[in-house]
Amino acid sequence: MKVCVILDNNTYVDEYYYGEPGVCYYIEDEGTKIMLDVGYSDIFLKNASALGVSISNLDILVLSHGHDDHTKGLPSFFKEREASKFTKKIMLVTHPATFDKKLLHGQEIGIPITLREAAKHCRLLLMKEPFKLSKNVTFLGEIPKVVNFEEPYSIGTKVAMDEETEDFVIEDTALVFQGKEGIYIITGCSHSGICNIIEYAKKVTGVDQVCGVLGGFHLFESTSKRVQETINYLKKQNISELYPCHCTSFEVKAAMHQEIKVKEVGVGLELEWE
Repeated sequence: MKVCVILDNNTYVDEYYYGEPGVCYYIEDEGTKIMLDVGYSDIFLKNASALGVSISNLDILVLSHGHDDHTKGLPSFFKEREASKFTKKIMLVTHPATFDKKLLHGQEIGIPITLREAAKHCRLLLMKEPFKLSKNVTFLGEIPKVVNFEEPYSIGTKVAMDEETEDFVIEDTALVFQGKEGIYIITGCSHSGICNIIEYAKKVTGVDQVCGVLGGFHLFESTSKRVQETINYLKKQNISELYPCHCTSFEVKAAMHQEIKVKEVGVGLELEWE
C-alpha cells in the first residue's frame, strides 16, 4: 500500500507545498484509490496536483468525522470532479453522524454540506460497522470505548433530529491496512482515543502486531494523565513506525520521543507499507 500526506498542519523545510490545520491522505491499495478527509479549504487540491495525485481518478472518499478541518474542502472537491467531466459518482464512506450539525461557542464547526447535497455528488455509504474498502484496507466504523484512561469527552454540541446535545464525536473513525507483518492505522483526529482505535483495529483484523500509526492523536499537554498513559500503552505495542501529526502538539510529540521513536510528518510524506 502507498500513502501520501496531501495535507497536514506541518510542511517540510525546502519542500514547497501548502499547510493548514487539517488533514488529507491519498492511499493506493491493489489498484483501489482512496482519499481520507479533505482539509479545511481548497488547499489540498493544489497539493494533490503538485504531488501528481488526480482527484478525478479516485474510487473512494472517506471522511473520518464531521469537523470542518476534515470536511470543509468538500465543495471544492466536488467542483473539481465536475470540472474534470468525470461522470462516475465517487463512493463516499463515513459514519451517519458525520452529517450532524456541530456547534462550538456559537460557531458552526461541522461539515459544510447537507446529507441531501452530498447525495447529489456521490454514492453515499453511511456505516457504523467495519467495511472493507479494498483488498487490504478496512474502514473501522464506530470505535468502541474499551481503554479506561481514554474516557469520552465532548467538543461543543451537535444537532440531530432537531435536538441539541453534547457532541462526543461518536463518528470518529480510522482506516486499518493489513500487511504481511502486521497492521498499519491511519487516523483523522482520534477523538475516540488512539488506543481505543488501535484495540479495535486489532479486533477487526484479528492481528495483534501494530507496525505503524499515522495521523492526529488529539493530545496537547504532555503532563496530563491521558498522555502519560497513552505513551505507556504505545511503548508496549512495539510500533516501529509512529507518525503523530495534525492535532498532536509538539510538546506531546517531544514527550513521546523520549520514550519511543517518533517520525516527522509533513505535506508530501510518502510511505509504502507491505
